[in-house]
Amino acid sequence: MIETASLMMVAPELVLTGGSLILLMIAAYAGDRLAGLVGWLSVATLVAAGATLTGLPGHGGDAFDGLYRADAFAAFAKILIYVAAAASIIVAPRFFAPVDGKGTGAVRCEYPILILMACIGMGMMVSAGDMMTLYVGLELNSLAAYVLASFMRQDSRSAEAGLKYFVLGALASGILLYGISLLYGFSGSTSFDGIAAAIDNGLSNGLLFGMVFVLAGLAFKISAVPFHMWTPDVYEGAPTPVTTFFASAPKVAAMGLTIRVAIEALGPGGMAWQQIVIFVALASILFGAVAAIGQTNIKRLLAYSSINNVGFALIGLAAGTPAGVAATMSYMAIYVVMTIGGFVCVLQMRDADGRPVETIASLSGLSQSRKGLAAALAIFMFSLAGIPPLFGFWAKFLVFDAAVAADLLGLAAVGIAASVIGAFYYLKIIKTMYFDAPAPAYASGTPVIENALIAVCATIIVLGYLLNPVLDRASAAAAAALF
Repeated sequence: MIETASLMMVAPELVLTGGSLILLMIAAYAGDRLAGLVGWLSVATLVAAGATLTGLPGHGGDAFDGLYRADAFAAFAKILIYVAAAASIIVAPRFFAPVDGKGTGAVRCEYPILILMACIGMGMMVSAGDMMTLYVGLELNSLAAYVLASFMRQDSRSAEAGLKYFVLGALASGILLYGISLLYGFSGSTSFDGIAAAIDNGLSNGLLFGMVFVLAGLAFKISAVPFHMWTPDVYEGAPTPVTTFFASAPKVAAMGLTIRVAIEALGPGGMAWQQIVIFVALASILFGAVAAIGQTNIKRLLAYSSINNVGFALIGLAAGTPAGVAATMSYMAIYVVMTIGGFVCVLQMRDADGRPVETIASLSGLSQSRKGLAAALAIFMFSLAGIPPLFGFWAKFLVFDAAVAADLLGLAAVGIAASVIGAFYYLKIIKTMYFDAPAPAYASGTPVIENALIAVCATIIVLGYLLNPVLDRASAAAAAALF
């Protein structure tokens, strides 16, 4: 018999499930003429799901015999996921709307509904207390993501992105399943607590191999080196609102899941998984910094930037301490703001005919034709580079401080050195906007919603230190829930 308390704990997922099914019926009967209404109702559904999280402090705990965990860590991650998902829905209509008969395609009702369904899976991911819940949540998210990547069926790049994401995602799922089967075979349990107890009794070779395969499968989901190969192609080929979504919400969910697995399930084998995380972190930082230098497409550059930033976030996890986990969650919160702001700026890159433009060269002289857009994009690039006093600097400082406190001085030193390399390609964009000869001006006239999103994100990045007391308390509470 299902207990009422368990249903209360899964309220966010129930709200999203009910909302997505109702909207799916509306879309089926009304068609795309109500696409705008469905989009705003989807945002309202995300707000309603977020509102149910406020009851977690009184109703938190394990649901369904430990399969699902409703705690401060899950609530923190879900708020970031819902915010990123809502932003990705809000900015989509203008991109998909036809432009003088030559646009990217009609606005479709299915887009916001698919994002809601992906959010159901992501919510299960960050609340997983068992390998079965982990896998079900991961696949729920992935199935919606595969469709979103190839959403523009008439665009060969989008179709290619969806196919690559599907094939490589299936490979990663196989690797993850094999790791789960090894952990189950050698521990006798699929629950995180049962696996942790088995590892605590002695880390056998079977458990070690299972640990490696599970972390490899999760590394694909966060696009960490050496499982990053899908990221640049999918980011470039997918519609820009979808790329905005991929770069923010699923990244938070996958990072949250990786942290929960590492701390709760693999915690007693810290010395083993920490070495893996340290290698993946350093490889992602260095590769992301170097590979982005030669890019000419802004979306591919931001893809390598996301790989680079995942590496920095993993430094906090490598510390394996409450302070390290709190630093990683704070990093992800700041990263979501920078990413949304950066991609909304990319959405405003349109030629005189209103068609999307993605080349970095088209930004030449932007400071003369679109001063506000150039200033906002410069703020996001400086912040991603970790240049003080912007909020992105604080994110990097937190993870480096946690690494030093955990006696990982070498890791912090390499990370600081690599951040200097990574700053080069961010500064190249700023140099292009402010010092290069002007390119043809972008189309004039931008929607209020996009400008408002950019303004909000830029304000948070510039004045974010005022939010530090709130962010620090929330991330510390989220980390404490795992220890």
